[in-house]
Parts: sequence; structure tokens; C-alpha cells
Amino acid sequence: MDKLLSMIPFNTPYFTGKEYEYLLHAIDHKDLSGDGPYTIRCQEWLEKNTLSPSVLLTHSCTSALEMAAELINISPGDEIIMPSFTFVSTANAFVAKGGIPVFVDIRADTLNIDENLIAAAITEKTKAIVVVHYAGVACNMEEIKKISYAFGIPIIEDAAQGLMSTCNNSALGSIGDLGCISFHQTKNISSGEGGALLINNPKLIERAEIIREKGTNRKKFLDGVIDKYTWVDRGSSYLPSELISAFLLAQLESAKEITALRMAAWNYYHASLKRLEDSLRLKRPSIPGYANHNAHIYYLLLKDGNDRGKFIAHMKDQGINCLFHYIPLHNSPAGIKFGKCSGELPITEKLSSALVRLPLWPGVDAQAVSAATNKFLS
Repeated sequence: MDKLLSMIPFNTPYFTGKEYEYLLHAIDHKDLSGDGPYTIRCQEWLEKNTLSPSVLLTHSCTSALEMAAELINISPGDEIIMPSFTFVSTANAFVAKGGIPVFVDIRADTLNIDENLIAAAITEKTKAIVVVHYAGVACNMEEIKKISYAFGIPIIEDAAQGLMSTCNNSALGSIGDLGCISFHQTKNISSGEGGALLINNPKLIERAEIIREKGTNRKKFLDGVIDKYTWVDRGSSYLPSELISAFLLAQLESAKEITALRMAAWNYYHASLKRLEDSLRLKRPSIPGYANHNAHIYYLLLKDGNDRGKFIAHMKDQGINCLFHYIPLHNSPAGIKFGKCSGELPITEKLSSALVRLPLWPGVDAQAVSAATNKFLS
């Protein structure tokens, strides 16, 4: 029991101290349902700090992706290009509307979708390109935007892990037609559960507001544009409560400080494990020149799955909780049933079996984690 209590967890929620104040204020003022003052303040913060023309809070990144699928009118048989190395929500949001995920291999350096393979995956049925910024490190958006323009296909950014990261100085989530962000407990900036949809194509803003409000034009009613609201389109209930938004605002206001604390741990790992990479014992994360990341994940690429299993067991014995990550979607039962592959995906299959994530959160004992890692891998 003592050993369990002394474990270095993989993730620990960070509290700024203002969460309690804002939550009590929302409760005292009986502001509990969605789109109250805290929701509005969060959306304004996100618009200011991402430069997205419109941001709508949602109750999860999954729901933001579902809204994105609705906004681009995904219908049965439509194809959506995406990486297989991602969370199930990336695919589920489109599968739920009858869409077909078309899985493309990833780059060996960033573990993001290989932009050089996208064009070959496009058919007359392609309805969208969904990019996933793994670990908060940007995909090569300049090249992907060229493909988008050439074929007239919208880009949806799954920037679940990407708040406070940029690509060529543009915030992740603000570059494609639509961007989706997560505020799940495992994310840098968290409200336990929560998300946001960034609407960067102005033509989609009004309909996004309707979809989010259960298919009604309630937003126009609240803005005083109409004297009553009614059902006008498909939609669902995607609004978070004011309690979630109150907690989130405290986190957003401290986003720079939280990012700096995480970056300090990330940089310590990166420097202390360089020797192991130089000796070809592992590969460290690679950050391309166009990307400025947010220290969301520090991962190692080991030799193979067997090596990874031994490493995780060793770290657990040392009181350190390390985790692997995504199982490739194209090899999963649902991926086989609902999706298809564009070519082979050898890099996805190889690297996903070799990847392990180190604990990373503000205040983590990065020195102890690095020492235990060096002890096993030296």
C-alpha cells in the first residue's frame, strides 16, 4: 500500500486555485445551464488567443468533432481521410453519420499524418481531410492546405492535444476550416470533461450555432434578432454547463503558466535522455521547425513491443506509472468494419507498438523518472 501511495502517477490534474472561487460564484448566482457568463468568457479567451473568428464551447472534443461532421454534411458513403494513429473519436464522429474513414500512414518523425500520402488517398467520394496534431506537435499544415485548395476539400483539425501550440505561429485548431480542442482531465488545460469547436470558415458560423442549440435558432433569439426561436435544422445538445465553464476559465487564465511548468519537465526529459538516443537505445520526440509545441506528451520510441513491455514493468517496479498509447484504428474490429486503408501503414504499426509515454504534469519529479529510465535503458 505504501508503495502504491508513493507512485509517480502518469497524470495529475493541476489546480490554479481560482477554480473554487469561480465555481462558488456560478453556484451563488444560480448560473448553471449553458451559455452563461463563464461560457462566454471562455469563448472570448479562446477567440482572442487562437485568433479564430468564432469559438463555441462543447461538452467534449468528441462532440466538437460530431458538430464538424454535421457542418460539412457527411452522408453515408462519404470518405474522410485521417491517420489511423489517433483516438477513436476522430473516426467515430464521422462513422456515426455513415462516413468511411480512409486511414493514411504517419510520419516517422512527428507521428502525424504523412502529408505526402494524402493526395493518393483522395477519390471522388472524399469529403474531408482530418489531421491530428499528435502530442500537440503540428502537422505540416502548409503542405496540407495546398492539397486542400487544389482538390477543394475542407480540413478539420483534431487539435484535442494542441491548445497553446502553433504551426508557423498560427494556433492549432485555427488553421483548417474547423478545429476541435479537448479539455479532458488528461489535457494540459482541463475542466474534467469539455471541448471547443473553432469555426474558421465564416460561412459555417451561423449553422454551427444552430447545430449546437439542438437545431434551433435560439442564438438569434438571445441576441435579440428574432422575438422567438424554433426548430430549423438538425442538431443536438452540445453546451457544457456553467460549472464546467467556470472551472475552465480559471485554467485558461493560467494557460501560459501551466504550459511553462510542463515545458520545464519536457525539456528536462529531452536533455537527460539524449545520451540514450545517441547510443541508438531509443528515439526521442522530434519537433519540426514550423512547430511550437505545448509539452503535452513526452514519449519514447523503443525497439519494439517486447522492449516496451519490459520497460513499463521496470518503471512500475520503480514506482513510476508509464503508459503506451493508441492501438491503430485500422487494425481494430470497428476500424476493419467501418473504415479502409489507403495503402499499407507500416510506420503506424511499427511505432505504435514501440511507443511509451512518461509521466508529464506540472510538478512531476522529472529527475526521478529520467534516472529510472536511464537505469533500465543504459
